[in-house]
Amino acid sequence: MSGFRVPRRIVTGHTSDGVSVVVSDGPVPITKELPDDGVAFHEIWETTPAPAPIRAGQEDPTIGDVTVPPPSRGTRIRINEFLPGHLDAQGLQSPIHRTESIDYGIVLEGEITLLLDDSEVTAHAGDIVVQRGTDHAWANRGDSIARVAFVLVDGEYQEDVLETLPADVRDGLMRHGPRD
Repeated sequence: MSGFRVPRRIVTGHTSDGVSVVVSDGPVPITKELPDDGVAFHEIWETTPAPAPIRAGQEDPTIGDVTVPPPSRGTRIRINEFLPGHLDAQGLQSPIHRTESIDYGIVLEGEITLLLDDSEVTAHAGDIVVQRGTDHAWANRGDSIARVAFVLVDGEYQEDVLETLPADVRDGLMRHGPRD
């Protein structure tokens, strides 16, 4: 027994009918342990290409409006806190929405339920959701705060996904701030 905890990874995708689904739910597929160093690498997900500009100044790109999706060809990292007891009549804490992005949701504290077209899955502290441009919503159905770190990476639907989604899917994407 190594003492390392292999993270749970929940990955979303689309069916051939364009339905948002969980395509895998289980331990990350690749872990490299360096027991002599007391370190383990758990590979979660990868996207290409990049790169992001790295500047020398002290500018703060977070100043301005809060928007859900990342900037075009950019990334965004944020921590969302979901208080218990704030569900709407549909049992949701966020509206059902879709962004053309890859979003990594790392549950830091509590538990959060991810709702998709055909199913839902509850993620707990230490679990990671790889949200790939699917219709989804979030709900804290527990009795304590759910704290989730989100890393959002601008994306572009590929032809295999566009063939399954409505022709006007990009017209319905969330492009603004929460509840705007």
